[in-house]
Amino acid sequence: MGRLGEIWEEHLLPRVIDVTCSDRATGRWREQICAPLAGDVLEVGFGSGTNLRHYPAAVRHLSVVEPSELAWRRARKGVEAFGRPVDRIGLDGAELVLADASVDAVVSAYTMCTIPELETALAEFQRVLRPGGALHFVEHSLSPDAEVAARQHKLQPRWGKIAGGCHLVRDIPALVRDAGFTLVDLEERYAPGPKFSRPFGWLTIGRATF
Repeated sequence: MGRLGEIWEEHLLPRVIDVTCSDRATGRWREQICAPLAGDVLEVGFGSGTNLRHYPAAVRHLSVVEPSELAWRRARKGVEAFGRPVDRIGLDGAELVLADASVDAVVSAYTMCTIPELETALAEFQRVLRPGGALHFVEHSLSPDAEVAARQHKLQPRWGKIAGGCHLVRDIPALVRDAGFTLVDLEERYAPGPKFSRPFGWLTIGRATF
């Protein structure tokens, strides 16, 4: 990666993600997955703390994974205002420095598309979840529409390079199932917007137990 690539990845992309994943629509879906949570929560892909406003008072502690130093710095004010412990425990969801059965829920909001070793990360989520715990997620995923899916595959090589390793072609519900989770709740829909945006907008919102 050249100097321009580093500037994009480390300084510009986190800001772009803040804008594109923090609008009214994404906030509604973030609220949907965060509202039922309580106890000790692991959030993978914390970013600049966009989900903090959606966590209910019943959440007493957050362990977070965030690879971007800039995003973590931008989260500082929100973390201070949150009023409950927020600990950054690592950079990669596939390598969690948490004890077995130590959290009540795992949250992933627009993150499982970018984790390089997602299968390993899903196994780690299971390891750290307590009995009765669940994975709560909102993700964009591979569209079931063959025409849209073909466009996703065509776009993927270039998209992955400019979007921080994001995968348009991951079938998130299928990968969650294949990892041994049971999808208890699942909603799937296109995000609002013109048809040309559909390769980026097939959303899956769900809760999975194991």
